[in-house]
Amino acid sequence: MNAGTEKNLVEERVRRSGTSFYWAMRMLPPERRHGMYAVYAFCREVDDIADEPGDPVIKRRQLGQWREAITAIYEGRRPALPYAEALVPVVQAFGLVREDLLAVVDGCEMDVGAGLVRPSMEILDLYCDRVACAVGRLSVRIFGDFVPAAIDVANHQGRALQLTNILRDVWVDAQIGRFYLPDEVLTAHGISGNDPLELLDHPRLAAACRDVAAIAAGHFAAARVAMKACPASAMRPAKIMFEMYHAIFRRGEALGWQPGPELIRIPKLVKVWFVLRHALF
Repeated sequence: MNAGTEKNLVEERVRRSGTSFYWAMRMLPPERRHGMYAVYAFCREVDDIADEPGDPVIKRRQLGQWREAITAIYEGRRPALPYAEALVPVVQAFGLVREDLLAVVDGCEMDVGAGLVRPSMEILDLYCDRVACAVGRLSVRIFGDFVPAAIDVANHQGRALQLTNILRDVWVDAQIGRFYLPDEVLTAHGISGNDPLELLDHPRLAAACRDVAAIAAGHFAAARVAMKACPASAMRPAKIMFEMYHAIFRRGEALGWQPGPELIRIPKLVKVWFVLRHALF
């Protein structure tokens, strides 16, 4: 597969996903933009393996193929998967860390089969690190002008964004047998049991959600501080992602974090404003 085909492949995968981050990635210079497309396409591919219906045995085998492909990249061999092949020049150009790519695969595997139901705080934090922070650590190396504080941005913002996702999706996740709120918080509110649909009906659930939201708020604050130690131009895409999710977070706060079937969303025009503001200033 030649370079032009690789770029078209990953860009089409990003377009097809309908991600809100597409325009944040679009503001990067061409080489960095296509680097982010390749990372995002990889993330979508492994995430879809975990989330789409199918035999868990087959899913784990497919994720194993991704681990082999990542190993091939770092050993100088040609990976067998097209989206992995698109990662080769990105790994070389931006010094992406092998363990971060593998962490994304490991995080997606945590959703295979039964998935997580009231995990311990330690397991939830590991999950957030793998599915969100690791993506951030890959991204900040591509954004440019990399400094060590960018890793702090990735780690705190990744946790803030993933916890916001979890809080927003409590009701939806419960319908497919998942319940990511940590056991320690649920227990502190007298919420027992392991049936996600029964947990939804507990009168103290919103209070437990607000406790998790307080943890997310701490990570939002820490990410904002860490950004100040990084070159402003390199942080533009991260700031757009921050503001989009912080807007969702504030909306959830206003609603008291009461789980329900209606997903919290922000208007498209607000998203456009976030992009334009950081593109122009």
